[in-house]
Amino acid sequence: MQLDILSISAHRDDTELVCGGTVIKMVEAGYKVGLLDLSGGEAGTRGSATRRENEARKASRVMGIACRENLGLPDAAIEPWREYKLKIAAKIRELRPRTVILPYWEGRHPDHYNTGRIGYEACFLAGLAKLPLEGSPHRPHKIIYASLYVPGVRPTFVVDITRQLEKKLKAILCYSSQFSPREDVQNLFPSRADLRERVGSLARHFGLMIGARYGEPFVTREVAAVDDIVNMPVRSI
Repeated sequence: MQLDILSISAHRDDTELVCGGTVIKMVEAGYKVGLLDLSGGEAGTRGSATRRENEARKASRVMGIACRENLGLPDAAIEPWREYKLKIAAKIRELRPRTVILPYWEGRHPDHYNTGRIGYEACFLAGLAKLPLEGSPHRPHKIIYASLYVPGVRPTFVVDITRQLEKKLKAILCYSSQFSPREDVQNLFPSRADLRERVGSLARHFGLMIGARYGEPFVTREVAAVDDIVNMPVRSI
């Protein structure tokens, strides 16, 4: 399989939360999109690996993605070990994505920022011809970092997900194990009623940056090239 886009995340539901609208938008545009979850979420406070697998399957159908795989790395123990990098690199060779989406390289959860770091290194290793891995060498053309839940980070660009927000919410709500009862609203486990407001507020914040209603932010390490400075989108004043 040759993917246009591969989103690599630490846990089932991470992609849906941080860039689910963008994934859906790219699927609707005709691109072949895949997801690679590194762990089963077995160490999570709520739910179980089996239940989250079933929830992920439902969410994948909502988003319309081409494939979704799980590497089975230990939840809450994703470390920058070479063994893990090579496992991801082997998948990159197999799936051959042109663009890879990674979690931002800083954050609250070690699994998240470690996934961003080892994911980048795996993309590099996958292109080494003499590395003893199955498959022919492949290195993605573009690596972008989803930064939705990282405070204080100025995005390089924002994707307009106004038309995709409702479907993003539907995909997130497939993970019923991760939400609190209405009378037990907590910061990390919002109620279903509170989820729409939280997701919508964040998306609204980033959408306003580009003159859209809802958006999802991303960061790139490299500078973007512009050919036409007359028709650049987003007004300056």
